[in-house]
Amino acid sequence: MLYVLKRLWKYGLGTLPRRQLNEMQTASAPYMPDYSRLPQNSQRGYEEELEMIQERLTERIKKIFGRSLHIRHLDSGSSNACEWEVTALLNPVYDVQRFGIDFVASPRHADMLLVTGGVTRNLEEAVRKTYAATPAPKLVVAVGDDACGTGFAGRTYAHYGGVDQIIPVHVYVPGDPPTPVSILQGILKALEQTH
Repeated sequence: MLYVLKRLWKYGLGTLPRRQLNEMQTASAPYMPDYSRLPQNSQRGYEEELEMIQERLTERIKKIFGRSLHIRHLDSGSSNACEWEVTALLNPVYDVQRFGIDFVASPRHADMLLVTGGVTRNLEEAVRKTYAATPAPKLVVAVGDDACGTGFAGRTYAHYGGVDQIIPVHVYVPGDPPTPVSILQGILKALEQTH
């Protein structure tokens, strides 16, 4: 977990373009994190970052939707590690409802799909139908290495790999699993790409 945090800190955000994800996966030398950018008091830096994300998220949600952001979580065949982190967004520490974010049960009520796990053959149709049922702008955030297409499962006869093999993805949030703050940053990045 600490390795993932340090890896994400190097990039400033927990989101990367597809090209950088591929470069990280195919790099011949192992990744060496840059520890010089870590703040001296990591707890204070973490809280400041969370407050900054809260302000930007709240402002962006109100500007685009004029109400709450409704997210449909879609598990397309994950190992459930990312689900733990998505669930952590609802606990009292992160409490995403204070940002104006609500998780909904139906894709017909969703503004954004938060997809975890690489797409398995058995869930391909469910992913396509969920995406089709989601109203525009159909924002999609791929959460975790498997959903990004850089996970250990890869592409097999029963596994398509990343979510972008089936539906278009706006933002990739790498990590196995990514932290709740990285997921929030991915949501913010997707909102910043609209309008």
